Amino acid sequence: MCAHKASEFSIIARYFAPLSEDALIDDAIAVGCPSGMEWVMTTDSMQEGIHFIGDESPAALAQKLLRVNLSDLAAKGARPRHYFLNIGLPSGTGENWIAGFADGLKQDQKQFGLTLAGGDSTNTKRDISLSITVMGLVPAGGMTRRSGARAGDRIYVTGTIGDGFLGLLAAKGKLDAPAMLARYRMPTPRCDLGIAIRGLATAAMDISDGLLQDLGHLCRASGLGADLVLEQVPHSADGVAWHDGDEERRMALLSGGDDYELLFTMPEFLEHHLLSIATQTATSVACIGQMTKGNAWQLRNAKGDILNVTEEGYSHRFI
Repeated sequence: MCAHKASEFSIIARYFAPLSEDALIDDAIAVGCPSGMEWVMTTDSMQEGIHFIGDESPAALAQKLLRVNLSDLAAKGARPRHYFLNIGLPSGTGENWIAGFADGLKQDQKQFGLTLAGGDSTNTKRDISLSITVMGLVPAGGMTRRSGARAGDRIYVTGTIGDGFLGLLAAKGKLDAPAMLARYRMPTPRCDLGIAIRGLATAAMDISDGLLQDLGHLCRASGLGADLVLEQVPHSADGVAWHDGDEERRMALLSGGDDYELLFTMPEFLEHHLLSIATQTATSVACIGQMTKGNAWQLRNAKGDILNVTEEGYSHRFI
């Protein structure tokens, strides 16, 4: 932020220090860990033109940046506590943009219970470059991993699948779907449910690159296959209207990115308990299939026909 009229230090003091517990006085922070707990850390970046279009409000951009990282913590069953922010802005970015960005962070800090611990700022030649590292707490040895699924476990997802895909179409002006655009620009990390199923879920991850591709990651980590039923995957009203029963369109919703829902496995006998947790956390949950022996997953329809999958997931190319 050095090229702004205000100095980098005054920008930090005015907009970012209030987001921190220690006012960002030092160049580093000492973080103690409560007895019997351990830190879970994850990091992600967002680049203009690749991960976002650039016409978003600064507050919404800040919230999406934070939330996509919180989604990773949710999959690990970790309670958010701190984050580090690295921000690169084109020369000449005004203070109003920075103020809006900081306000978005402030809103989500309050909602999700974490604080800014530090970071860095710089200028870029053209596009906005953003990165966050988030820290959360779990009981020692209690982090939910991708690799613990067992054959026979049921496969579950939260929320509805494909909304991020439709939201990107809306953001590019290819679809009139305001609710999907809102979902794409402001995902909802499933922190409460992720924490509540820690110790019950055998494996979990968040869905960021498409359900099919991320299920493949979970299968490989666990050394198993999966049997997935197309019609059991939940879609929003906009998603149902868009696919209108067409199998290829339904499969497209399964391979689109940016859903930031949870994908997890759990023994069948715990399903009643899971549904109770879903109610308590106000999170919809659906069973979409079952983990199987072997090392390959398959997608079939309700009639039992195996479907040919040509596109498993989303790759972050230039938008």
